[in-house]
Amino acid sequence: MGVVSIVDDDDSVRSATSKLLRLYGYVVHSFSSAEDFLDSQALHETKCLVSDVRMPRFNGLELQARLASLGYAIPIIFLTAFPEDKDRERAIGAGALCFLSKPFDADVLTGFIEQAMRRSD
Repeated sequence: MGVVSIVDDDDSVRSATSKLLRLYGYVVHSFSSAEDFLDSQALHETKCLVSDVRMPRFNGLELQARLASLGYAIPIIFLTAFPEDKDRERAIGAGALCFLSKPFDADVLTGFIEQAMRRSD
């Protein structure tokens, strides 16, 4: 199974999503900030990134742009409690796999992660 990294400043969402994905057999790394993810070894082994959109200091859309500028083509699934069309359009336009509203359906999330894993093989 591939490595999934989760970046979300909400401890409860990050923890619950990590537990869910581990139940599906994924290796999961979780981070409370985009900076922590970018500074980690997980950056180099991540096959799918699940990221919150709104985070303090460095948001998910900025993370997406930074990854692209560094040459990483990691499939990204965005999660947000504040779905806005402009954010969705920006994320999808920049290549995000999907843009899901919190609370999200576990089967939908894992379906998109499977898609990401197939892309990275």
